[in-house]
Amino acid sequence: MEVNYKNVKKYNVGKKPIRQPIYLTWLIWFLSFIMTLFNKKKVEKINMEGLKGPYLMLSNHMSFIDFELTALATYPQRVNNVVNYDGYYQRAWLMEWIGSICTRKFITDLQLVKNINLCLNRKDVVCIYPEARYSPNGSTSYLPESLGKLVKMNKVPVVAVVHRGNHLLSPFWNFRKKRKVLLHTTLTQILTKEDVENKSVEEINKIIQESLQYDEYKYQKENNILIKNKDRAENLHKILYKCPHCKDEHSMTSKGTELTCSKCNHTWNLNENGTLTCLNDQTIFESITDWFEWERKEVREEIIRGEYSYEDDVEVYSLPQPYKFYKLGKGKIRHNAKEGFVLNGHYNNQDYQITRLPLQIEGLHVEYDYFRIKRDDCFVINTENDSYFIYPTKENVITKLAFATEEMFLLLKNKK
Repeated sequence: MEVNYKNVKKYNVGKKPIRQPIYLTWLIWFLSFIMTLFNKKKVEKINMEGLKGPYLMLSNHMSFIDFELTALATYPQRVNNVVNYDGYYQRAWLMEWIGSICTRKFITDLQLVKNINLCLNRKDVVCIYPEARYSPNGSTSYLPESLGKLVKMNKVPVVAVVHRGNHLLSPFWNFRKKRKVLLHTTLTQILTKEDVENKSVEEINKIIQESLQYDEYKYQKENNILIKNKDRAENLHKILYKCPHCKDEHSMTSKGTELTCSKCNHTWNLNENGTLTCLNDQTIFESITDWFEWERKEVREEIIRGEYSYEDDVEVYSLPQPYKFYKLGKGKIRHNAKEGFVLNGHYNNQDYQITRLPLQIEGLHVEYDYFRIKRDDCFVINTENDSYFIYPTKENVITKLAFATEEMFLLLKNKK
């Protein structure tokens, strides 16, 4: 049973995108140039000579600056960006005007496929961020296998866009405090039109997977990039929530350059080169990425053992239109391997229940310190015609929820 909005007309997410006016292509380039004027940056192009639309761009995703750097790199070509629905909030007219392709994250969206095909048939460029969210830890997130089918269907060249340094500049877990970092964007044509026609979907997926691999902290260490900010570790506990020594999930804190477990008193320093050093014991994980992936493995094992379960009292907001968040009030949510997500609440004198089975949701949209509603952590459950922004009562749980969502999906998919 969905939310009773009475007379609220919902936004048509699947409407056809317009062709971007050529003067806007110049304006987007100019604004991107201004916004990145004080960032040290480098753009490199490989196998791109003479390539014009139509083609698909697949980009990694770490920060809003990804859009600006991609705009600089592709000018003067028209680019239709696939944009999540909440990106239209209070600016739907603008997003429509520049030819954005709207979708909701982690749902089956057949109209999105049609709209991508429409833009490519106009001989324009379509840019997709297949990770579908900012990378929490600056390394490659899950890439859906449907990418290969999309490429094969459209029979156009494919360009991989890999940004490096964008997470180091503005990590998702502490995006408000920028650092001084060299940004390096590489555009590589990884598949020609002939390659797409001759290769299988599996071969295409393998090439895409290999081309979009990245690890910001490995990149930082290998290039001796030093981040000297005195607050560089603040909020790092939001992604490194589980202590590798005592295994507690609710006692990690961070301040300044240090990460601490308040239960067992282990403390780590985030060094200027992005590595971690335990100050009072053996350093189990020097790499943020290794610690992060260990947490993922722990959640996966918990699911396999049948021990994973999450229940919480939550505060719920929704976005049926991109102009206003509706406060739906208090609700209850549970998440487990059998039911997936089940959200129950009451609004406009009527109960509602939103469900997403594990195989219906391959990833979870999470936000650290989400500014559009209130500054706190939340996660988002999308259905085909609505988006629910959910603020947990329990602290620092959204990273584990994201792991659990992805791992449930993969475990069940691999069983089929």
